[in-house]
Parts: sequence; structure tokens; C-alpha cells
Amino acid sequence: MLKEAYSGSIKYMQILDEEGNVDQSIPLDDIDNEKIIRMYKLMVFARAVDSKVLSLQRQGRMATYGPCIGEEATQIGAAIAMNPNDIFVPNFRQHALYLARGMPLENFLLYWKGYEEGNIPAAKINGMPVIVPVGTQMQHAVGLAFAQKQRKTGNAVVAYVGDGGTSEGDFYEAMNFAGVMKVPVILIIENNGWAISVPRSRQSAAETLAQKAIAAGIPGVQVDGNDVFAVYKAVSEAIRNSKDGAFVIECITYRMSMHTTSDDPTKYRSEADVNEWKARDPILRLRKYLSKHGLWNDDMESKMNEEYAKLIDAAVEKEEAFKPDPRSMFNSVYSFIPQVLQEEMDDAEANNYWR
Repeated sequence: MLKEAYSGSIKYMQILDEEGNVDQSIPLDDIDNEKIIRMYKLMVFARAVDSKVLSLQRQGRMATYGPCIGEEATQIGAAIAMNPNDIFVPNFRQHALYLARGMPLENFLLYWKGYEEGNIPAAKINGMPVIVPVGTQMQHAVGLAFAQKQRKTGNAVVAYVGDGGTSEGDFYEAMNFAGVMKVPVILIIENNGWAISVPRSRQSAAETLAQKAIAAGIPGVQVDGNDVFAVYKAVSEAIRNSKDGAFVIECITYRMSMHTTSDDPTKYRSEADVNEWKARDPILRLRKYLSKHGLWNDDMESKMNEEYAKLIDAAVEKEEAFKPDPRSMFNSVYSFIPQVLQEEMDDAEANNYWR
């Protein structure tokens, strides 16, 4: 006997196209004009910060940095959809999400200059620190979601992983646990086309990355990651239904800049490919929408850019005036200081090692 044991599919969602037109067949729910303008401002702010940090890094005033240029909608859409008490778990490219959730800009800059003190406010905005190892944050996210379920907080956890990270065992193990335990976690795959120099086509033969959720018994969807409306709607619905279990959202976007400032993308991808994606820029398409509906104009754009330039320059000034406390290398590693480290710190202080 042969019969079909399972039949599944993954839907793709796009609401806002490249020309700023909206698909009226998909309801926008609670996305009002005020929220749309806020989305636009936050995306522009994130890109302005990226531009500034890249400039500082090239001047030797900032450490290695991985810009999120072109991926702003995948993060701002989720940030606006999240409730204040929901928790986010990033990897190392969720700059827009950090800023939208209230990370002070000077602290953001401090971290990327190499000072761990910049990460301290992360807890106050219900976010985990920057996580660089590929895929390990998935277990953290699922564990946090399990804790929310056990404590009956009603909070959801929103976690990010790149397309390359979905090839890691950590990703599958986390998904499997989330599926079995039905924890309130939303796993967002930020599919930007490249895992450093490895293209998506070399990561998986699966037609979509969202379909990996099927094996874990988790619903999934693929969305246009450059469409902030689609990302917002997918994440909002997933959070509303998170009491019933996990959800996977694959955001199709593109890394328009380098993987990090130590990378040269011209070595492995064509300029024509980048230019094609520039036409799908998430900020450009939302600006087109705003202009068509009389919600934005050149004067507003100019004032916003001037305001952001002043804000960023002031934050850079604060960051560069920061004087690090060497004790942070002891105080910020463990929940308590082991005796051996306490002895080292005491010895350093007694001998004025850093005075």
C-alpha cells in the first residue's frame, strides 16, 4: 500500500511592491499612517547610523562592523510588531532592531568600538546582547520562550538567524524543541542571499528555507523581506498566535553592503546583481508609498536628515569621550566573580596596573 503521509506548502507574502503600490486583497490590520511614517523614519535612521559607523571604521575609529544596509525592513517591521515585553534575540546584524527598541545610540557605538559596556542596556530593552557564533542564539531563544511559557508571562520571543545559520545543527535542534514543546518563539530567517561568500544556492537544495519548519511540526511562511508591511503583518500574526506555539518566517532580502568591514564582496558577486536589488530597496519603496499618499515630501526628508546628522554626531562625541573602566573585563564575564579572577583584580588594583 502506498498513500500520502503528509502534504504541506509554504506561502509567499508581499503587500508593498517595488513601486510603492499596496495589494488591497491583503488587509493591513492596524498599520495606520502614523505607524507607517515611524517605520520609514526608523529605517532611514538605521541606514544613517550604518553609514556613519562605516565611515568611522574606515578612519580607524571603530572596530569591525557588519552593516545591515538593505535589510532594514526585516528588522523594523518586526520591531514595530513586537509588544514592549516581548524579547528579541539577535545575531550580529540586527542594528535597526536594537535602535528601534530603544538602545541608546552612544551605547550602540560603544559596543562596536569594542567596549562591552555598550551592551549593558540590552537587558533594559528586553534584548539579548550581540551574538556572533553562527546559530547558537537559536537555543537561547527557545530556552527563553520555554521560560515565558512556564511562567505564563504571555510574552513572545523573536529570534533572528541568517540563511547560513539554517544549515547549523543548532537551528534544527532549536526548531525541534520549539515544535515539541510548543513554545512562544518566532524564528525569523533573514535570508540576505549570502553567508559571507557562500551563496544561498550552496546552503540548501530546499526550494525555500521556511519549509524546514515543516519537519519540526511548525508553521512557516516566506515573505518579501524588503516589504516592511509584509514583515510587520507576518510577525504580528505570529506573536498573536504564539500561545499556540512556534512560527518560522523567512524574509527574502539582500545584503547590499559587505558581510563585515573585513570582507570584500566584489570578489564573489557581481555589481549587476547588487544593482538589481537596489531597485528593490526597502526604504525607497516605502518612500514611494508615502509620497503617493501625500504623507511625505522633500522638505520633511531634509529636516529629518538634518536632525539625524546632529543626533548621530552628538552620540559619536559622547562615545569618543568615554573612558573605559578595566574592571569591566572582570565584572562583565560571569554572574559572579570566581575566586581566581577576584584575586587577579585585587592584585591589579593593589599594584595600580591601570592607573
